[in-house]
Amino acid sequence: MDWTTIALTVRLAIWVCGILVVLGTPIAYWMAFSRWRFAFVVESVVALPLVLPPTVLGFYVLLALGAESPIGRAWNQLTGRGLAFTFEGLVIASVLYSLPFMVQPAAAAFRRVDPSLIEASATLGASRTRTFRAVILPLAADGLLTGVVLSFAHTVGEFGVVLMIGGNVPGVTRTVSLAIYDHVQALEYDAAHRTALLLLAFSFVVVALTQAIQRRAWTTVNPR
Repeated sequence: MDWTTIALTVRLAIWVCGILVVLGTPIAYWMAFSRWRFAFVVESVVALPLVLPPTVLGFYVLLALGAESPIGRAWNQLTGRGLAFTFEGLVIASVLYSLPFMVQPAAAAFRRVDPSLIEASATLGASRTRTFRAVILPLAADGLLTGVVLSFAHTVGEFGVVLMIGGNVPGVTRTVSLAIYDHVQALEYDAAHRTALLLLAFSFVVVALTQAIQRRAWTTVNPR
């Protein structure tokens, strides 16, 4: 078992989840409560990675982060190195690819919050920020937790995007899914089998946990 690759994959997933909580939560809140007539355009952009082939997304992210791009040049001037085929580039690509897995469950949870509770909080003089912290966020916590779990699992299992952006560099961008691919290419089926079983067990735990969270949320909203 390649524990270095596993540790790198877990580190990547933790970074991606942390960034998605910070970026995805306000996006989900806006999507849930916005009355802008063209909000569906933003929702479509957020959901695009769900249907876009990973290689297509990876290709355009690679161009956006390349040495000749404005982002790539700015990063090179700041750090003295490029973004493509680095862990940082992998984080950026993974955040874009996993964005809908965080935003959509969170937005659905925000929409389930009873509007009368929000209105009551405002009537009592609470600011929008305090209402969000004290009323909306606790009631939508299950959806946010589901988003975090799904984003973590999705990042762990990524293949096409991480291959395009990371280049499969051992110890730097080589994730578990790429390790399985390498083992199969080298006809090392025993090693591939062990790593695949690990991902299979992890995937089952994620699905079970997600179902438990959603069942708990449904029971809370619709008690018998």
